[in-house]
Amino acid sequence: MAANPQTALSGLARALIQHGRLSEADAVTCTKGAAAVPNGFILELAQRKLLTAKAVAWFAAETFGYPLLDISSVDRASIPRDAIDRKLMAKHQVVALGKRQNRLTVATADPSNMRALDEIRFQTGMQVDLIVVEADRLARLAEALSESTEDTLKDLTGEEFDMDLLQDQETTEQASEDASAEVDDAPVVKFIQKVLIDAINEGASDIHFEPYEKYYRIRVRTDGILREIAQPPLILKEKIAARIKVISRLDISEKRVPQDGRMKLVLSKNKSIDFRVSSLPTLHGEKIVMRILDASSAMLGVDALGYEPEQKKVLLDAIERPYGMILVTGPTGSGKTVSLYTCLNILNKPGVNISTAEDPAEINLAGINQVNVNDKAGLTFAASLRAFLRQDPDVIMVGEVRDLETAEISIKAAQTGHLVLSTLHTNDAPTTLERLRNMGVAPFNIASSVILITAQRLARRLCTCKQPVDIPVEALLEAGFSGDDLDGSWRPYGPVGCERCKGSGYKGRLGIYQVMPISEEIAHIIMTNGNSMDIAAQAHREGVRDLRQSGLLKVKQGATSLEEVLATTNE
Repeated sequence: MAANPQTALSGLARALIQHGRLSEADAVTCTKGAAAVPNGFILELAQRKLLTAKAVAWFAAETFGYPLLDISSVDRASIPRDAIDRKLMAKHQVVALGKRQNRLTVATADPSNMRALDEIRFQTGMQVDLIVVEADRLARLAEALSESTEDTLKDLTGEEFDMDLLQDQETTEQASEDASAEVDDAPVVKFIQKVLIDAINEGASDIHFEPYEKYYRIRVRTDGILREIAQPPLILKEKIAARIKVISRLDISEKRVPQDGRMKLVLSKNKSIDFRVSSLPTLHGEKIVMRILDASSAMLGVDALGYEPEQKKVLLDAIERPYGMILVTGPTGSGKTVSLYTCLNILNKPGVNISTAEDPAEINLAGINQVNVNDKAGLTFAASLRAFLRQDPDVIMVGEVRDLETAEISIKAAQTGHLVLSTLHTNDAPTTLERLRNMGVAPFNIASSVILITAQRLARRLCTCKQPVDIPVEALLEAGFSGDDLDGSWRPYGPVGCERCKGSGYKGRLGIYQVMPISEEIAHIIMTNGNSMDIAAQAHREGVRDLRQSGLLKVKQGATSLEEVLATTNE
């Protein structure tokens, strides 16, 4: 070729020349006209009407042997924005479309750009799978993804927000004055409000504001799954953190130790959402996590929690007892608090005195005396319980039985005419009794006070787009189904994905429960120092479903998938 040595043609340009799709003179002209613009050569071809971006994409895919994708069909919400450094993405006009283990799928309009491929591999440490897309559509997508959040915030200023919605009425004037210089930034305020409202509308349970060395991201947890929703500019991390700390009544000048606070978002005269706020100093700034506390979740009633009819009857019978202890067990995030508050809401009547000790109180209910424990001030669970017993209580709720002192006072209260509700972190109902014994509680006290134990998990509920799936009989039997269950009267369902569930195939969550009343036989096993396996065997003989069996029943009902139950009840 006689190309000007000062004009370096790309591999794509040379391929177009070799296949007779473009003259060498036009290639040189378009390369010069493209200057340093990423994919400028292709865009210049289109502008000069020599070749369309679509034609170049078809040619590149066929010539270089990569798949071709219509990028307009990609869901932007599913794009891993943190996969490739923003500067690298802008430099080479590439977008990461997905991550799977150590492989990264990257969209490009010029697969001959080996320099871009090498830099992506070096920066991510991952293997790269290229997909060819049209240059003009890729440019629009890359621009949208890297759009400055400051511009987005300016767009939000046109929305009608009450600027005091997020400000707790009890926020001190001093805190506002101290923070005014740092957080009086209307776009940031509106941006935070929009994030919170979007999270509430989506049904999220937590919002994470996370600073890193080179970027800042916001993630929400919906149906137990964390998903990134935004990457504001790193320069905004201090303003966002300061604003959240001010409205949560935290000390904005203290950035060296963790802090906890609360705030309220008033949506209407009859609707407000509480947030529990936690700040944590990290290497690159303060990470803030906001737990969304919707009191209406406790008002839904026991039917909405997912108990089977016989489980519901056993639970309601237990909470109507005048005294005794009811324990709800499960890992963090399994819905224990909502279950307890649902029971308290049923018991919350004018003639009943209810007191709770929590760390901290998550859901505010009128008519219930709620106490936040404060270990530094000496207000521990045990101290709160002692105070409750001098306040003529009918029902006591303890946030968690953490130690022997709390356990013994709770059991003593249950034995002296009070109904006590509490939680423990154990895997299932039988191991709860063994855990109490290992704490040092005497077997007689356990057997004479505990009347019911409920173990629970939360599984994602299948969206309405669900479809029947074929699962081998062997897999169903291995999961725990019996031969009688596989009578052909039902079909397992699996996730599909639609606009309503944003492609996940799941929408909302449901509870999976093991409801075990303490019968005379189980009490006898406790008294004779039997272990959790003995208790589980006796509970099975009494017809108590374990968590796996309860989950498989939800599969038969078509409420969730087998994969979800296996993941949730993997013990």
